[in-house]
Amino acid sequence: MKKTRIAVLISGSGTNLQSVIDKTESGYLPVEIACVISDRGDAFGLERARKHNISAFTVFPAGNASREDNEEAVIEVLMRYNVELVVLAGYMRLLTSRMIGRYRNRIINIHPSLLPSFPGTDGYGDAWRYGVKVSGCTVHFVDEGCDTGPIILQGVNPVEEIDTFESFRERGLSVEHRILPEAIKLYCEGRLVVDGRKVRIRGKE
Repeated sequence: MKKTRIAVLISGSGTNLQSVIDKTESGYLPVEIACVISDRGDAFGLERARKHNISAFTVFPAGNASREDNEEAVIEVLMRYNVELVVLAGYMRLLTSRMIGRYRNRIINIHPSLLPSFPGTDGYGDAWRYGVKVSGCTVHFVDEGCDTGPIILQGVNPVEEIDTFESFRERGLSVEHRILPEAIKLYCEGRLVVDGRKVRIRGKE
């Protein structure tokens, strides 16, 4: 199988990036991680990438430049590296309609809640404070809304009576690290069919 060239966009420590790297190096994922891009120079995920000889870039928000101008630098990197799939793994910026249009149904995001519940920047905290009994995480295609795109996969994280927020979050991260590579693999195998709001998963040929 031809390897799919992917870019991973991050803003922080990059634990989901690490799960993708590990699954790539093990042979589970038929991908080549072409590059990693962060909007923060201190993101530890950049070090994870460099440790594995993956090209890593920081694209800072520039002064009074518009979101579109800032994002143009990201698009230039994606085009330079012939990226076919963009993976948002803890990337804390909303994408513009220009980038989403250019990569329609080729951008996926991992979000730490069972969407459509608790979208936004603090999925774990919002779910914990609300007192839910079951939470989880979602991998979805990115559209012009905030965490509103068609859902690819969801993983469940039950809330236990003995949980602290930290244990709840740690267990949630382990679910994220499982389903994000799974969703990438489904994409690379050509098994995802977007039908309006639904994403249908075809059987293996």
